[in-house]
Amino acid sequence: MFNSVAFLRPSRVLIVQVNGFKHFPAPAVFDHIEIPEKPKLKFIDKVPQLPPAIKPPKMQKKLRFMRGPEEVHNFLLHKQYGIMALGGGRLKWGHFEMMRLTIGRKMNSNKMFALWRVDAPWQPVTKQGQGQRMGGGKGAIDHYVTPIKAGRIILELGGKCEFTEVQGFLQDVAMKLPFKAMAVSQEILDEMKHKENWEEKNNQNPYTMKYLIQNNMGGCYRWLSPTDMRYFCKYT
Repeated sequence: MFNSVAFLRPSRVLIVQVNGFKHFPAPAVFDHIEIPEKPKLKFIDKVPQLPPAIKPPKMQKKLRFMRGPEEVHNFLLHKQYGIMALGGGRLKWGHFEMMRLTIGRKMNSNKMFALWRVDAPWQPVTKQGQGQRMGGGKGAIDHYVTPIKAGRIILELGGKCEFTEVQGFLQDVAMKLPFKAMAVSQEILDEMKHKENWEEKNNQNPYTMKYLIQNNMGGCYRWLSPTDMRYFCKYT
């Protein structure tokens, strides 16, 4: 009997090595960057320092300090890297310490530096004692906070480094903040601004949120807040 299995041969693979040129981008030049004498973040006081004859004043909630976009500190001074808030909120002293210790431990102080872009906690928050009944006047000051608006730069980090070197621990710090935040670079900020302008220019839907609110579509004046009517529901 004829056996066809005996005539089967394994297939052969021919590998040919070809030498080619690889083009890598030139490394970035950081000759113009100067590292300050104290590159790490400064310690932030837990309580603001007042003159000895002044009693610490109390304040209302002042929610307008957290609503809307940041119009002043919304850019990077050194045009390098930082952490930007995507929403409004409040920073406590513990958040400042978390950022200071984490970044001071992860950054290379020989070629990097960091600086604060927000003020130390200054707004007092009062609290009634536990177990007390309603009334009795405004409670005593419990702690101090720093109000933050959307688009505010929390801190900056720069030096002789690239964004890929610092993006990891900057994003870890941003995820631990009490509001939405992200690690950004100057290129990311430019791209976000360009994308926003492009979407506004090339929008084909005439029924934007601004059009709906200004024309009271669906009777939205009845349930919209003054903040929504001012910023057209962009900032919550």
